[in-house]
Parts: sequence; C-alpha cells; structure tokens
Amino acid sequence: MRILLVNPNTTASMTEKAAVAARAVAASGTEIIAATSRMGPVSIEGHYDGALAIPGLLSELKEQKAGGYDAAIIACFDDTGLDAARSFADVPVLGLCESAVATAGFLAQRFTVVTTLERSRVLIDNLVRRYGMGGRAKVRASDIPVLQLEDPASGAIDKLRTEIERALLDDGAEAIVLGCAGMTDLARELQDIYGVPVVDGVAAAVKQAEALVSLGLSTSKRGSYASPLSKPFTGAMSAFAPMRAAS
Repeated sequence: MRILLVNPNTTASMTEKAAVAARAVAASGTEIIAATSRMGPVSIEGHYDGALAIPGLLSELKEQKAGGYDAAIIACFDDTGLDAARSFADVPVLGLCESAVATAGFLAQRFTVVTTLERSRVLIDNLVRRYGMGGRAKVRASDIPVLQLEDPASGAIDKLRTEIERALLDDGAEAIVLGCAGMTDLARELQDIYGVPVVDGVAAAVKQAEALVSLGLSTSKRGSYASPLSKPFTGAMSAFAPMRAAS
C-alpha cells in the first residue's frame, strides 16, 4: 500500500516531521510517500493562506499520480483543499482535522482541540462543527505562529502546555487533539505527561487511510465529489483544466 502525504505549505522541514510521524504508525506493508508543495505560503494560518495553498496541493496530487498511490493525506490541520482534492482524486483523500476529531470521538465524550493562532481557531471550530463534533469539542488557540514550532527556543511548547492544562481544567476535556501538523512529534510525550489520550492528526489519518484501502473503499464520485466538469481554465490556472469529462 502506498500513501501519499502532501504538505500544502512549502516548508520541507514540516513535511519531514509529518513523514516521520506517519512512518512510525504505518503498517509494515505501507509505504509513505512525502511531498512538499512547490508553490504557495511557507505556513498556513487562516483562510487567505489556505486558499493560495490549494493550487500547489493539487499540483502535487497530479504529479505524484505517475508513481501511483492508494490514498492521500493532506498534512495540514485546516484540511486545506480537502473537498477539491477529493473531487480530483480517484483514491481516498483524508484531512488531519476530520481524521483526528473522528478518532477522538472514539476515545472521549468531551475533548479539546489545541491549535496555533486565533484565526486558525475560528477556522478549525467551523470544521469541527461541520464534522458533527461541535457539541462535544472545544477549540483553543495557544498563540503560537506555526513556524515557531520549528524553533526549540521560541517558547512554543510552554504555550501549548499551558493551553492544554486550561483545557483539562476549564473545559473538562477528557482527551486532547493537537490542532497543527507541526505538533505531530509531541503527541506521545504530552500523553505521558497529562495521562489522557492525545490525538495527532497525522497518525490518525494514516491508520484511517490504511483501513479504507484495506476495505476497498474510496470517495464517492456521485454528486458533490464527482470529477470536475471538462472546461477551459484561463491565465495562470490553465494547467488545472480538467483533462476528462465528469462522469
């Protein structure tokens, strides 16, 4: 089984961090193919960054098709471009937020997602509601710019721990979801410290991708995720024009 892990931002060190976490939980017969977007923002923090990251994400999904993959994971907790990717791809495509909150729902009645900045908190809160977990989950921002997670001297880990402690005390959280792909290497350590399940979206998405492939299931191409209609795209978007008519 080959799973494509695409980082929709252009920071290769974040891709490698996610790839390490993915390979740590992948089954022995699963190959993780890590790819970094070659156009767009260095980090994704809010709607503007996310919108401009989608073309690079779709380019990687398209270019990696030649090598073949059985499922794809978008390695951003904002689930950047997830609907567009599912429309494009013929294989299952998973987002970190959807995978993580679904997993947390198996483990706890109430849980808190701890993410980076306030602008991301609002976006993720909307996603959590969309995924049907609004009544069980809260979302907190720890005031950490994403790239500070790459700097051990930034104090980001202390801020994250402070917000987790508030979630456990004030929210009555029974589990914690780490709301950024850049936090993926911290899950086991934080779980040991706080004694509650700590869910990392990368690991959750890998195991769910493996399950879908093993079950022979993929995204429905009827209705909302049908392949794009064949039509010309103009200007800088011409390379993204669908090459076949929708079924």
